[in-house]
Amino acid sequence: MPPKILAIVLLATLPAAVSAAWQAVATEQGKRVEIDRESIAPGPGTALTARGRIVLDKPIVDPKTSASYRVIEIESRYDCAERTHATLKRIYYREDDSVLRQDEVRSPFEMPVRSGTPDDRLLREVCRPKGDAAAAPSVAKTLDKVNELAADLRKTNETLVEQAVKKDAQRLARQSAGMLAGKSASAPAGRPVAHAAEARRAPPPNWAYYEGAAGPEHWSELGPDYAVCASGRRQSPIDLRDGFAVDLEPIQFVYRPVPFRVVDTGRHLQLAVYGGNLLLLGKNYRLTHVRFHNPAEFSVAGKAFDMEAQLVHRAEDGKLAIVSVLLEQGGENPVVQAALNNLPLEKGGETAPPGLAIDIDRLLPAERGYFTFMGSLTTPPCSEDVLWMVLKQPQQVSAEQLAMFRRLYQPNARPVQPAFGRIIKESR
Repeated sequence: MPPKILAIVLLATLPAAVSAAWQAVATEQGKRVEIDRESIAPGPGTALTARGRIVLDKPIVDPKTSASYRVIEIESRYDCAERTHATLKRIYYREDDSVLRQDEVRSPFEMPVRSGTPDDRLLREVCRPKGDAAAAPSVAKTLDKVNELAADLRKTNETLVEQAVKKDAQRLARQSAGMLAGKSASAPAGRPVAHAAEARRAPPPNWAYYEGAAGPEHWSELGPDYAVCASGRRQSPIDLRDGFAVDLEPIQFVYRPVPFRVVDTGRHLQLAVYGGNLLLLGKNYRLTHVRFHNPAEFSVAGKAFDMEAQLVHRAEDGKLAIVSVLLEQGGENPVVQAALNNLPLEKGGETAPPGLAIDIDRLLPAERGYFTFMGSLTTPPCSEDVLWMVLKQPQQVSAEQLAMFRRLYQPNARPVQPAFGRIIKESR
């Protein structure tokens, strides 16, 4: 019998359980996460190893081979006591289930597993005792109930905090109304006295990049919504150093020439764009705008850069992913020049050039390796849980373009913030 026919016959005689070994543990937009429980085996020390995989709804083009893959099989090591995992190997499969390529991770490192994530689901399956299979659904439901109760507790706590903030605001409003009433006796005749409701409608606190009472050191004091600017443990920007060099998933940029607006916010120059998105691990983020900073906010191992372009993307669930392009003096940058060509004539103004389109892809370097970490907005309210990707290869901006930005805007970069031991990964 020819070898190919023999192989087909042997596959046909395998038990059905082998082909049905994959068990779904999590489903997110654009992908499904599965585990092969039969692959769970003792690892070094007290660790366990297991195979999981990510099944994408749509295939992704692999930049290393220019072919498409739809399944990524991942062999990982799990520490149940420490709640960590380390990636050992990745295998990429085409849509016809043939192997596209595989990568061995030469220096695996332990990553903490966050509750509620797909990695958490995988860890729970790996660490679940191999008891009666009938008990598995009950155990999973119990764990889900615990997570649900924890989420309810967090919501209750957030509600209590919100109520406390409202009470403080009402107290301050009453104090303001009392002060205004006290001043009314000495007010000139015919001058209206502010109503308490008007006192409550105070303008949002102002902030600035320069030193002083409104500067970065005092952002957290300007209002209750800004408190995390000082108390947060994942603030941005940071100095990018001591990262773990690993095989990061390539960022899939889907940019094309689109209409745009140039907006002068008073502090920055922004490009609002009408199209473009990026894909990462099956999740889609829509490009909303590009903001320029002078000088750059991020540094790499202490090295500073002349400017920075931050490409802000938002997913359907509201999560933010920001791609940073570092800019250094050199040749003229076409995207920067397009922004300057259509600069509004007044501070706080905006222009929408008719019939013109901009291609943000021209802002990106040819080599798209990146640093990645969890951080925050670099402007108030400094909200955290922002996925940052800082491209490693800088782009150029001309001396004339730099000079124009420096004439138009004061330095608008937040100082580097403490990393607090955050995990930083970088493409190797």
